[in-house]
Amino acid sequence: MTLVVPGGRHTSSSAATSTRAAAHSAPEQRPTALPAWPLAGVLACYPLWWALGLGVLIFPLAAAPMLVLLLRRRAAGRPLLLPPGFAWWLLFLAAVVVSVAALGADPSGTVAEPATGRLVAVVYRLSLYASLTVLLVYAGNLTERELPRRRLVKLLGWLFVITVAGGLLGMVAGRFEFTSPVEWLLPHGIRSKGFVQSMVHPYAAQIMDLVGGEKPRPAAPWGYTNTWGNNFCLLVGWLVVAAWASRRGGVKLFAVLCLAVSIVPAIFSLNRGLWIGLGVVVGYVAARYVLMGRIWIIGAVALAAAGLVVALVATPLGDTVNARIDNGKSNGVRSFLIERAVDGFAESPLIGYGSTRNTIGGRNSITVGESSECERCGNFTVGGNGQFWQLMYAHGAAGTGAYLAFFGYGLWRFRRDRTPIGIAGSAAIVSSFSAMLWYNSLATPLVFMFLAYALLWRNEQAANRQGGQALESR
Repeated sequence: MTLVVPGGRHTSSSAATSTRAAAHSAPEQRPTALPAWPLAGVLACYPLWWALGLGVLIFPLAAAPMLVLLLRRRAAGRPLLLPPGFAWWLLFLAAVVVSVAALGADPSGTVAEPATGRLVAVVYRLSLYASLTVLLVYAGNLTERELPRRRLVKLLGWLFVITVAGGLLGMVAGRFEFTSPVEWLLPHGIRSKGFVQSMVHPYAAQIMDLVGGEKPRPAAPWGYTNTWGNNFCLLVGWLVVAAWASRRGGVKLFAVLCLAVSIVPAIFSLNRGLWIGLGVVVGYVAARYVLMGRIWIIGAVALAAAGLVVALVATPLGDTVNARIDNGKSNGVRSFLIERAVDGFAESPLIGYGSTRNTIGGRNSITVGESSECERCGNFTVGGNGQFWQLMYAHGAAGTGAYLAFFGYGLWRFRRDRTPIGIAGSAAIVSSFSAMLWYNSLATPLVFMFLAYALLWRNEQAANRQGGQALESR
């Protein structure tokens, strides 16, 4: 018997059968497989990228191969999965683009500037939002064979260890810095800008006068002290989950020691937002476990709190905390910028102004301004004191609502996930809601928010597959 194939060729049935068998036995048509290296390489080697001067720039660079690989898989006929609630995120991106129409507006009390002068910052933010969107989709489409969830959790736990190490470096060598290879390649006029320096010039800490005298506040490897504190809260849960899943006692002991040591740079960072964020994470996790009937968590939290109190009383850490509480130098600036953000939102409530704006002078005088000796003096950035205020001011109600709806929907969608990954991922997103009142999310905090979302999403996919297999076996 012969099989007629379009094109006039005749093939024996046995040959056709062997051809089909060979096709089925081929290991997952490699053109459709997603390699782990674009994501795993960025996370595992982040200290190297930081030292090279790439820092946050590595994410747009890594997004390029991710996008190519996703499109290649889609062209090969494999489905491209999108995260739950993705329509909200697309609406947010659309709001960001639409708000560019107001880029030429000069709200009252801000420095007048042509729209073209603000375009660089807008393109930078939009490129990051787009790149990290690709990262989210890529991370969610990776299979367990390509990048197991457990390995991704380990990578995030590793970055918490790096955060603690960077914090210790900032404490003991606060003025440590060096010129990176990328920085060497840039023209002097560009690399001398403060914003560019924060991306390409590696340094251990920001030197600030908050409690009397200039003191280093940990920043490595995340560029800013506030970003360091934000990432601390977003990553701490993953170290616990990774250690919890390990069968090796040494790994668990290392995690406990790392958590204990991390208290020191967390306190010396003088970062009140970090302290609040940790309280939110611990409170949320404890509440979830109590609702699951695991009352022992109350005793564990009480024991940890008692140990912290003893450490604060018996060491200079307590004096540092008291000094920071008694010296709220940044309170006036934050209040001033919040007031300006609210006023600006009232003037352009729907689409905002497309970007941040610089105030005319400071909160006490309009005569205080930027100079060649002090690039950051006087002209405070409206929208630079928290993601919420930036969204509201730059992208109006449309952008703010869509952004909050995406992450809020995720929390609701995955609320029944009681696995360690489910609780840690939800805790990271919950902490980001509190942090957005004083921290901005671009770029690395949004990376870790997206990866928490991706892990929750992949957990749901795995649960659905297991449920389907259970039904088939009945």
